[in-house]
Amino acid sequence: MLPIATALALPAAPATAASGDPPEWTQPRPPLHLLGPITYVGTRGLGAYLIRTSAGAILVDATMAENVPAIERNIRSLGLKLSDVKLILVSHAHFDHVGGLERMRRDTGARVLAGSGDVAALRSGTPPGETSYGVHRFPAVSRVSPVADGERVRLGEVTLRAVATAGHTPGCTSWVMRVDDHGRPREVLFAGSMTVAGNRLIGNRRYPEIVRDYRATFDRIERLRADVVLPMHPEAADVFSRERTGTLVAPRLLGDMARAARADFERTLREEKR
Repeated sequence: MLPIATALALPAAPATAASGDPPEWTQPRPPLHLLGPITYVGTRGLGAYLIRTSAGAILVDATMAENVPAIERNIRSLGLKLSDVKLILVSHAHFDHVGGLERMRRDTGARVLAGSGDVAALRSGTPPGETSYGVHRFPAVSRVSPVADGERVRLGEVTLRAVATAGHTPGCTSWVMRVDDHGRPREVLFAGSMTVAGNRLIGNRRYPEIVRDYRATFDRIERLRADVVLPMHPEAADVFSRERTGTLVAPRLLGDMARAARADFERTLREEKR
Protein backbone atom coordinates (compact mmCIF):
# COMPACT_ATOMS: atom_id res chain seq x y z
CA MET A 1 0.00 0.00 0.00
CA LEU A 2 1.20 3.50 -0.77
CA PRO A 3 2.25 5.49 2.32
CA ILE A 4 -0.49 8.06 1.81
CA ALA A 5 -2.63 9.46 4.61
CA THR A 6 -5.79 9.34 2.51
CA ALA A 7 -7.67 6.38 3.90
CA LEU A 8 -10.36 8.93 4.67
CA ALA A 9 -12.50 6.71 6.83
CA LEU A 10 -14.50 9.78 7.68
CA PRO A 11 -18.13 10.41 8.65
CA ALA A 12 -20.30 12.82 6.73
CA ALA A 13 -19.41 16.34 7.80
CA PRO A 14 -19.68 19.96 6.73
CA ALA A 15 -16.88 21.76 4.96
CA THR A 16 -14.57 21.78 7.98
CA ALA A 17 -12.12 19.12 9.04
CA ALA A 18 -13.47 16.05 10.78
CA SER A 19 -12.02 15.16 14.18
CA GLY A 20 -10.49 12.02 12.69
CA ASP A 21 -8.37 13.87 10.12
CA PRO A 22 -4.60 13.39 10.46
CA PRO A 23 -3.29 16.37 12.48
CA GLU A 24 -0.54 17.07 9.96
CA TRP A 25 -3.20 18.04 7.41
CA THR A 26 -3.65 21.34 9.23
CA GLN A 27 -0.16 21.85 10.69
CA PRO A 28 1.48 24.88 9.04
CA ARG A 29 5.02 24.75 7.77
CA PRO A 30 7.23 27.40 6.15
CA PRO A 31 7.63 27.51 2.37
CA LEU A 32 10.14 25.08 0.90
CA HIS A 33 11.80 25.73 -2.45
CA LEU A 34 11.96 22.47 -4.39
CA LEU A 35 13.43 23.13 -7.82
CA GLY A 36 13.23 25.68 -10.59
CA PRO A 37 10.20 27.96 -10.06
CA ILE A 38 8.42 25.51 -7.72
CA THR A 39 7.96 26.16 -4.00
CA TYR A 40 5.96 24.06 -1.55
CA VAL A 41 3.49 26.32 0.31
CA GLY A 42 1.11 23.74 1.82
CA THR A 43 0.86 22.22 5.27
CA ARG A 44 2.82 19.27 6.62
CA GLY A 45 0.31 16.79 5.26
CA LEU A 46 -1.53 18.46 2.36
CA GLY A 47 0.29 19.64 -0.72
CA ALA A 48 -0.01 23.08 -2.26
CA TYR A 49 2.63 24.10 -4.78
CA LEU A 50 3.40 27.59 -6.04
CA ILE A 51 4.94 28.03 -9.49
CA ARG A 52 6.39 31.49 -10.15
CA THR A 53 6.40 32.89 -13.69
CA SER A 54 7.17 36.23 -15.31
CA ALA A 55 3.41 36.84 -15.59
CA GLY A 56 2.40 35.88 -12.05
CA ALA A 57 2.07 32.66 -10.10
CA ILE A 58 0.23 29.36 -10.44
CA LEU A 59 -1.06 27.54 -7.36
CA VAL A 60 -1.62 23.78 -7.52
CA ASP A 61 -4.37 22.94 -4.99
CA ALA A 62 -5.70 25.06 -2.12
CA THR A 63 -6.21 22.19 0.37
CA MET A 64 -8.64 22.54 3.31
CA ALA A 65 -10.54 25.65 4.37
CA GLU A 66 -8.61 25.77 7.66
CA ASN A 67 -5.32 25.98 5.76
CA VAL A 68 -6.02 29.01 3.59
CA PRO A 69 -4.59 31.60 6.04
CA ALA A 70 -1.35 29.62 6.41
CA ILE A 71 -0.96 29.13 2.65
CA GLU A 72 -1.63 32.81 2.07
CA ARG A 73 1.01 33.74 4.67
CA ASN A 74 3.48 31.49 2.87
CA ILE A 75 2.72 33.15 -0.46
CA ARG A 76 3.20 36.61 1.02
CA SER A 77 6.43 35.56 2.72
CA LEU A 78 7.86 34.91 -0.75
CA GLY A 79 7.40 38.57 -1.58
CA LEU A 80 4.22 38.07 -3.60
CA LYS A 81 0.81 39.64 -3.29
CA LEU A 82 -2.20 37.33 -3.33
CA SER A 83 -3.30 39.04 -6.53
CA ASP A 84 -0.09 37.75 -8.15
CA VAL A 85 -1.66 34.28 -8.16
CA LYS A 86 -3.31 34.13 -11.57
CA LEU A 87 -4.23 30.45 -11.89
CA ILE A 88 -5.28 27.73 -9.44
CA LEU A 89 -5.03 24.17 -10.77
CA VAL A 90 -7.09 21.47 -9.06
CA SER A 91 -6.01 17.87 -8.50
CA HIS A 92 -9.41 16.45 -7.54
CA ALA A 93 -12.71 17.32 -5.88
CA HIS A 94 -12.33 16.01 -2.33
CA PHE A 95 -12.69 18.30 0.69
CA ASP A 96 -9.08 17.97 1.82
CA HIS A 97 -7.88 19.39 -1.50
CA VAL A 98 -10.64 21.84 -2.42
CA GLY A 99 -12.25 22.83 0.89
CA GLY A 100 -10.37 26.14 0.76
CA LEU A 101 -10.62 26.62 -2.99
CA GLU A 102 -13.49 29.11 -3.11
CA ARG A 103 -11.93 31.34 -0.46
CA MET A 104 -8.57 31.18 -2.19
CA ARG A 105 -10.24 32.01 -5.49
CA ARG A 106 -11.93 35.04 -3.98
CA ASP A 107 -8.82 36.23 -2.12
CA THR A 108 -6.56 35.99 -5.17
CA GLY A 109 -8.96 36.63 -8.03
CA ALA A 110 -7.31 33.70 -9.81
CA ARG A 111 -8.92 31.60 -12.51
CA VAL A 112 -9.65 28.03 -11.37
CA LEU A 113 -9.03 25.10 -13.73
CA ALA A 114 -10.07 21.50 -13.04
CA GLY A 115 -10.53 18.22 -14.86
CA SER A 116 -13.88 18.28 -16.67
CA GLY A 117 -15.17 15.24 -14.78
CA ASP A 118 -14.96 17.12 -11.46
CA VAL A 119 -16.40 20.48 -12.50
CA ALA A 120 -20.01 19.66 -11.57
CA ALA A 121 -18.88 18.46 -8.13
CA LEU A 122 -16.85 21.64 -7.55
CA ARG A 123 -19.75 23.85 -8.57
CA SER A 124 -22.15 22.02 -6.24
CA GLY A 125 -19.82 21.43 -3.30
CA THR A 126 -20.71 17.71 -3.31
CA PRO A 127 -17.89 15.24 -4.00
CA PRO A 128 -18.43 12.77 -6.85
CA GLY A 129 -19.01 9.06 -6.39
CA GLU A 130 -19.97 6.95 -3.37
CA THR A 131 -17.66 6.19 -0.47
CA SER A 132 -17.54 4.19 2.71
CA TYR A 133 -17.40 7.37 4.79
CA GLY A 134 -20.46 9.12 3.36
CA VAL A 135 -20.69 12.60 1.85
CA HIS A 136 -18.12 15.13 2.99
CA ARG A 137 -19.17 18.43 1.42
CA PHE A 138 -17.08 21.54 0.82
CA PRO A 139 -17.84 25.15 -0.16
CA ALA A 140 -19.07 25.30 -3.75
CA VAL A 141 -16.69 26.94 -6.20
CA SER A 142 -18.62 29.62 -8.04
CA ARG A 143 -16.24 29.95 -10.99
CA VAL A 144 -14.33 27.00 -12.39
CA SER A 145 -13.30 26.20 -15.95
CA PRO A 146 -13.01 22.62 -17.27
CA VAL A 147 -9.75 21.30 -18.64
CA ALA A 148 -9.57 18.38 -21.07
CA ASP A 149 -7.02 15.59 -21.04
CA GLY A 150 -3.88 16.80 -22.79
CA GLU A 151 -4.86 20.46 -22.66
CA ARG A 152 -1.98 22.86 -22.10
CA VAL A 153 -2.17 25.74 -19.66
CA ARG A 154 0.27 28.62 -20.07
CA LEU A 155 1.29 31.53 -17.89
CA GLY A 156 4.33 33.53 -18.82
CA GLU A 157 7.09 31.14 -19.84
CA VAL A 158 5.56 28.16 -17.97
CA THR A 159 3.38 25.51 -19.60
CA LEU A 160 1.61 22.68 -17.78
CA ARG A 161 -0.16 19.79 -19.46
CA ALA A 162 -3.26 18.22 -17.92
CA VAL A 163 -3.09 14.42 -17.64
CA ALA A 164 -6.41 12.75 -16.85
CA THR A 165 -5.87 10.25 -14.02
CA ALA A 166 -9.48 9.35 -13.20
CA GLY A 167 -10.58 6.79 -10.62
CA HIS A 168 -10.02 8.54 -7.33
CA THR A 169 -12.56 10.99 -8.75
CA PRO A 170 -13.94 11.18 -12.31
CA GLY A 171 -11.97 14.36 -13.02
CA CYS A 172 -8.82 13.63 -11.05
CA THR A 173 -6.02 15.34 -12.93
CA SER A 174 -2.25 15.30 -12.74
CA TRP A 175 -0.22 18.17 -14.14
CA VAL A 176 3.09 17.89 -15.99
CA MET A 177 5.65 20.62 -16.57
CA ARG A 178 9.27 20.83 -17.65
CA VAL A 179 11.68 22.55 -15.28
CA ASP A 180 15.23 23.74 -15.79
CA ASP A 181 17.23 22.24 -12.94
CA HIS A 182 20.62 23.94 -13.01
CA GLY A 183 20.81 23.53 -16.78
CA ARG A 184 19.20 20.08 -16.90
CA PRO A 185 15.61 19.63 -18.09
CA ARG A 186 13.38 17.72 -15.65
CA GLU A 187 9.86 16.42 -16.16
CA VAL A 188 7.85 17.22 -13.02
CA LEU A 189 4.50 15.58 -12.26
CA PHE A 190 2.06 17.08 -9.76
CA ALA A 191 0.38 13.77 -9.10
CA GLY A 192 -3.34 13.33 -8.54
CA SER A 193 -4.22 10.55 -6.12
CA MET A 194 -4.34 6.91 -7.24
CA THR A 195 -5.51 5.46 -3.91
CA VAL A 196 -8.88 3.81 -3.29
CA ALA A 197 -9.26 5.81 -0.06
CA GLY A 198 -12.78 4.68 0.79
CA ASN A 199 -14.17 4.78 -2.74
CA ARG A 200 -16.87 2.18 -3.37
CA LEU A 201 -15.67 0.03 -6.25
CA ILE A 202 -18.66 -2.31 -6.62
CA GLY A 203 -22.13 -0.86 -7.23
CA ASN A 204 -21.01 2.77 -7.25
CA ARG A 205 -24.17 4.26 -8.79
CA ARG A 206 -22.79 7.80 -8.94
CA TYR A 207 -19.57 6.65 -10.60
CA PRO A 208 -20.25 3.35 -12.41
CA GLU A 209 -17.04 3.56 -14.49
CA ILE A 210 -14.79 3.74 -11.45
CA VAL A 211 -13.09 0.34 -11.85
CA ARG A 212 -12.40 0.91 -15.54
CA ASP A 213 -11.02 4.37 -14.86
CA TYR A 214 -8.69 3.25 -12.08
CA ARG A 215 -7.18 0.53 -14.28
CA ALA A 216 -6.76 2.92 -17.21
CA THR A 217 -4.96 5.35 -14.90
CA PHE A 218 -2.58 2.70 -13.58
CA ASP A 219 -1.76 1.69 -17.17
CA ARG A 220 -1.16 5.30 -18.13
CA ILE A 221 0.93 6.27 -15.12
CA GLU A 222 3.16 3.21 -15.48
CA ARG A 223 4.00 4.42 -19.02
CA LEU A 224 4.46 8.06 -18.05
CA ARG A 225 7.93 9.48 -17.55
CA ALA A 226 8.57 11.79 -14.62
CA ASP A 227 11.90 12.76 -13.11
CA VAL A 228 10.26 14.37 -10.07
CA VAL A 229 6.95 13.37 -8.45
CA LEU A 230 5.15 15.96 -6.31
CA PRO A 231 1.96 14.44 -4.88
CA MET A 232 -0.91 16.16 -3.10
CA HIS A 233 -0.02 14.26 0.08
CA PRO A 234 3.73 14.97 0.34
CA GLU A 235 4.56 11.84 2.32
CA ALA A 236 3.47 9.73 -0.66
CA ALA A 237 6.78 10.59 -2.31
CA ASP A 238 8.73 11.61 0.82
CA VAL A 239 8.95 15.13 -0.63
CA PHE A 240 10.47 16.79 2.42
CA SER A 241 13.12 14.17 3.08
CA ARG A 242 13.98 13.91 -0.62
CA GLU A 243 14.47 17.66 -0.81
CA ARG A 244 16.63 17.53 2.31
CA THR A 245 18.81 14.73 0.94
CA GLY A 246 18.95 16.03 -2.64
CA THR A 247 17.04 13.05 -4.06
CA LEU A 248 13.95 14.72 -5.51
CA VAL A 249 15.00 13.45 -8.92
CA ALA A 250 13.86 9.82 -8.88
CA PRO A 251 12.80 8.59 -12.34
CA ARG A 252 11.65 5.16 -11.10
CA LEU A 253 9.46 6.48 -8.31
CA LEU A 254 6.29 7.14 -10.33
CA GLY A 255 6.17 3.62 -11.75
CA ASP A 256 6.74 2.13 -8.31
CA MET A 257 3.90 4.23 -6.90
CA ALA A 258 1.53 3.19 -9.68
CA ARG A 259 2.30 -0.51 -9.24
CA ALA A 260 1.80 -0.29 -5.48
CA ALA A 261 -1.50 1.57 -5.96
CA ARG A 262 -2.67 -1.02 -8.51
CA ALA A 263 -1.92 -3.88 -6.12
CA ASP A 264 -3.84 -2.16 -3.31
CA PHE A 265 -6.75 -1.43 -5.66
CA GLU A 266 -7.01 -5.05 -6.87
CA ARG A 267 -6.84 -6.31 -3.29
CA THR A 268 -9.62 -3.95 -2.24
CA LEU A 269 -11.72 -4.94 -5.25
CA ARG A 270 -11.40 -8.63 -4.37
CA GLU A 271 -12.45 -7.91 -0.80
CA GLU A 272 -15.54 -5.98 -1.96
CA LYS A 273 -16.56 -8.88 -4.22
CA ARG A 274 -16.62 -11.37 -1.33
